[in-house]
Amino acid sequence: GIALAGESVSAWRAGDGKYSLLAETKVALFGKILEQRSDGAVDDFGLAPSQFVEKRFRQDAATTTFKRDSKTIVFSEGDDSYPLKGGEQDRNSTVWQLVSVARAAPEKFVPGSEWTFFVAGRRDAEPWTFKVIKEETVATGQGDVTALHLIKAPPPNKQGQQVDLWLAPSLEWYPVKVTFADVDGDYVEQTLQKIVKK
Repeated sequence: GIALAGESVSAWRAGDGKYSLLAETKVALFGKILEQRSDGAVDDFGLAPSQFVEKRFRQDAATTTFKRDSKTIVFSEGDDSYPLKGGEQDRNSTVWQLVSVARAAPEKFVPGSEWTFFVAGRRDAEPWTFKVIKEETVATGQGDVTALHLIKAPPPNKQGQQVDLWLAPSLEWYPVKVTFADVDGDYVEQTLQKIVKK
């Protein structure tokens, strides 16, 4: 019930057949409230996570491991496991996998098109389908940007998280705005302030 302003930083690195992604969100009142880390390789499917770690405010870190040798996804929270067939993502890598697909086939990212990934979270996994809605103008720290609006709605009859995503073709398809809406009313909105390349 309290509106908080803060800053989220995503550090994305890829090279030599590997990638790493660290996302940290901080607010003035509480400090770091969320840290998500994804590491892995790049294979024929795109990003191939080996480990996903999520640390939420006042909670222990949860680790999701993509065991390539036994072809299973396992979780530090809970006993569930899922088969690893290729192309699976974690909650941190999914957006960047979507960016990679958009860069490879921009002509296919048209309103009405859908993109589905099998996504692992803290303790389970499920298909996430992103649907392209339309082009919109997004006000960012780098000025107004034309971006494609995509929606990931909860599966039918499930109370999942809705994700809205705006990808900007003029900025190498980077996400320029992301919103997360939970069924309990929690809502997070992130808007691009700047892109720093090293």
